[in-house]
Amino acid sequence: MPGCCLCGAWMVPTGPAARLRVVELTVAEVAAATRGEASGPPATVSGVCIDSRLAGTGQLFVPLVAERDGHDFIPAALEAGATAYLTEREPVEGTTAVRVDDTMQALTRLGAVARDRLPDAVTGITGSVGKTSVKDLLAATLATTFRTAASEKSFNNEIGVPLTLLNAADDTERVVLEMGARGIGHIRLLCDVARPTVAIVTMVAEVHTSEFGSIEEVAKGKGELVEAIPVDGHVILNGSDARVRAMASRTDAQVLTYGVTGDVVAQRVDVDEHLRPRFRLSSPWGTVDVQLAVHGVHQVGNALAAAAAALVQDVPLEAVAEGLGAAGLSPWRMELGRTPTGATILNDSYNSNPTALAAALHSLAALEADRHVAVLGVMAELGASSDARHAEMGELAEELGIEVVSVDCPAYGVGTDVSTVEAAVEALGALGAGDAVLVKASRSAGLERVATLLLG
Repeated sequence: MPGCCLCGAWMVPTGPAARLRVVELTVAEVAAATRGEASGPPATVSGVCIDSRLAGTGQLFVPLVAERDGHDFIPAALEAGATAYLTEREPVEGTTAVRVDDTMQALTRLGAVARDRLPDAVTGITGSVGKTSVKDLLAATLATTFRTAASEKSFNNEIGVPLTLLNAADDTERVVLEMGARGIGHIRLLCDVARPTVAIVTMVAEVHTSEFGSIEEVAKGKGELVEAIPVDGHVILNGSDARVRAMASRTDAQVLTYGVTGDVVAQRVDVDEHLRPRFRLSSPWGTVDVQLAVHGVHQVGNALAAAAAALVQDVPLEAVAEGLGAAGLSPWRMELGRTPTGATILNDSYNSNPTALAAALHSLAALEADRHVAVLGVMAELGASSDARHAEMGELAEELGIEVVSVDCPAYGVGTDVSTVEAAVEALGALGAGDAVLVKASRSAGLERVATLLLG
């Protein structure tokens, strides 16, 4: 939608030779790719944006039609420096434009053209839980050895994937793409654009079941990524998840598993006082000690997935350990902070589902504190099982000795339910050095505001 962030890709420089110059396209090439009609002065564009507020010099502006009509912001994009634009309307006289039938469809076609200019080293990551964390860990690990482009934040849909490809630097050697889905066929369409050569499937869980209909359909949809990998590619599967493990039958590519058992495993797992895991990574390439900078023992599995994908793409074992140890995560994912009064805040507010919430509750319980409190919002899109799954998480919190303050979500069935973010902060009372607070909910709840208020 027009208000989204511009980029869709971020580069990890790997030395003085690393450049951020984006692949260039002439407007004539844009017209040919989008089956559109060019008008105005000839021009060359470098990079694509969908947000006029963030348009950069030389870019192509793509006005998408969603809650707001991006066509209304074409003048602002041109004033900000955009060289040309796509449009479904009559172009403004004297400007450089490509008129198309559908700007969203045109963006998809441009993404496929950008993919043609990138190397055959594209990793697609999907799963109900953990895909953004795996993306962040893998991008940092690949960047120890190769110039790497990766999805920004959670740009994982029909907008984000082509934007990532179009905004990758022209000397990119490895690409990492997160791929989400809300129904059968969604990932297949993303794969048609991105043509991944490596697949990672993290987990199949009760997420988006209100759209898919059942967890079996979720597995079917996620497995579309596995089916898209060429025979000379690699498929990385979570061997600890039976539904994911079964996807091995859907590909002729080389399959590598990770998890509690598998080809890539963690031994001697430990967590320090800041919830940072350390472990011995064991793989067909050898063993190496890893110390993660990210928080939560559940990140070990994500690190194993990233390690497996990096190893099959020729990153040396020691460099894998280095990259995993240096990696950070996208915002609001297991961020550990302290209030001015010394309380510990675990901000995992980006999204929530039963699997992720259970892991976060266990992480909270592992923190040294006299009092553990979870500020929880709704876990969205769980379908008919929603109330039962919320109640299960409430029971788990009680078992772990965690107080619950829920925000407009009484289905947890325990603790205190309040109606606003401000009321949640008030319900916590005075916090001090002996308190640890988890903040977690689906994006629609906007509970990152709780963490912001607490951290000052």
